[in-house]
Amino acid sequence: TWVVGGALAFAGAMAYAELAALRPKAGGEYVYLREAFGPLAAFLTGWTSFVAGFSGAIATSAAVFVFYLGRFVPALGQAAAFFTVPVIPGVVTLTVSPSTLTAVAVIFGMAWIHLRGVGPGRVFGDVLAALKVSAFVTFIAIGFSWGVGSLANLAPSAPVVPSNWLLALIPVMFTYSGWNAASYVAEEIREPGRNVPRALAIGTGAVVILYLLLNTLYLYVLPATQLGAVKGSVLDLVADKLLGQAAGNIMGVVSIISLAASISAMTFAGPRVYFAMARDGLFVAPAAQVHPRYRTPHIAILAQAAWSSLLVLSAKADALVTYTGFAIVLFSGVAVVALFVLRRREPNAERPFRAWGYPLVPGLYVVASAAILISGLVGAPGPTGAGVLVMVAGAPIYLLLRKFGGAGAPDRG
Repeated sequence: TWVVGGALAFAGAMAYAELAALRPKAGGEYVYLREAFGPLAAFLTGWTSFVAGFSGAIATSAAVFVFYLGRFVPALGQAAAFFTVPVIPGVVTLTVSPSTLTAVAVIFGMAWIHLRGVGPGRVFGDVLAALKVSAFVTFIAIGFSWGVGSLANLAPSAPVVPSNWLLALIPVMFTYSGWNAASYVAEEIREPGRNVPRALAIGTGAVVILYLLLNTLYLYVLPATQLGAVKGSVLDLVADKLLGQAAGNIMGVVSIISLAASISAMTFAGPRVYFAMARDGLFVAPAAQVHPRYRTPHIAILAQAAWSSLLVLSAKADALVTYTGFAIVLFSGVAVVALFVLRRREPNAERPFRAWGYPLVPGLYVVASAAILISGLVGAPGPTGAGVLVMVAGAPIYLLLRKFGGAGAPDRG
């Protein structure tokens, strides 16, 4: 599953590389759907990104960040509420506690760093990413060098059920979903026609290799039947078997670094989508503002931080991320379809990069995405249906913006 998911992610990344080189604008698939299918389709992907795709993932990561931080500073991880605020009685209640306040502080602290310029945010993100990758590479090396396990665990223990396997690809593809991140910031990258495809190829390839090695290590240490029974963190359990009593603190530090790196990346990428939407009149106008000194979309950054904080306080982030894993697969698949549309519509346009294996490889990505989505609708209609509702809920918002905010013809320059 992880091999196939990695191959699909790389195929998608190469399709996005051509699209980003053709349209080096902020916003990623928002831009590609706008160009190929019009403003409503573009708005729905941006809406989903704001409501859950980025904000929900940031909220969830911040909550887990505080969980691990609580191992070292217990007072910050306390869940006992100072007070609660019933927003919608019985449905939505905001809980103010040491843990939720700490998570909110982490979210706004990261927003402050990225608000102060692309340079500081990039350096901070690069340092965290380097620490994160180094920690996992070291962990993998130690695991295979000194860990006790068996390669026999890698042998299939049960027949593969096609419908279950396709359903399993949804969370796997959600985990890989960062492969398209460079496309969101194409407008701020030097020589995007050359550097965005390079970033997508190298970044996606490296992450795929890292995930495959990690999962191989997990299976080396524990057979699939035992892994399937784990209710908590697989990483912590495997680390405990490899590193003994010191594992908890060591992996706590690694997890804090890893989660901080993820929050940083999403804080950087997400606001570029809302900025692009607002610039086209498809989002609240202030989100299109650029800070006069730091040259960052500061309003969009703060809006994402505020919504992520509300999700933390309401404990709704996990549900939204679960519901919209399907939407992420849907929109990335539709964005790759946009590649075919723009190839036909603009055959003579200058393309600094062309997707590898076109039309077969991007075509396989589209077919695989469709199969995953159908499997999700059949095999998990509850969460998938909720994801559809979250996405479709953006349609009346779009109509309101069009009526009162002038969501008119987008700037295609």
